[in-house]
Amino acid sequence: MDTALRPAVPLPAVTPSIDGQPDAAQEFVTRLRSAAPAFAVAAGAETAVVREVVPPARHRRSRCRLVLRFPGEVEVDLTFLGSVSRGPAVSSDLDALIENWLASDRSNESAWLVSDDESPDGLAIDVTAWAELQRSQAV
Repeated sequence: MDTALRPAVPLPAVTPSIDGQPDAAQEFVTRLRSAAPAFAVAAGAETAVVREVVPPARHRRSRCRLVLRFPGEVEVDLTFLGSVSRGPAVSSDLDALIENWLASDRSNESAWLVSDDESPDGLAIDVTAWAELQRSQAV
């Protein structure tokens, strides 16, 4: 059994940084890891495990690697890319974007695939581009 799909261990509480404020990057990671059950429901999977989370920064996009397990021992390993950080606080809605993408009609999935050297298959899903198009079509 893949160790990433074993039952989740409770996440540690977010600890304050040196200045007494919660660490925004750690809050971002905790929020995405705790969203795994919602990701499974949105995708129609039995389980979901967040294998990797990278908070956004000025020089890099946020990312989330998610493994979904479907009936029949079928596993799907997906990497999602979010936005770069726009300031000192990490305030990304990557969890909501991923959940919405998983619950949507993904018949045009390939339109959102981008090259990504850090993904296992070399591709990632750009959920920020997908969300922008959804917003523009809703207007």
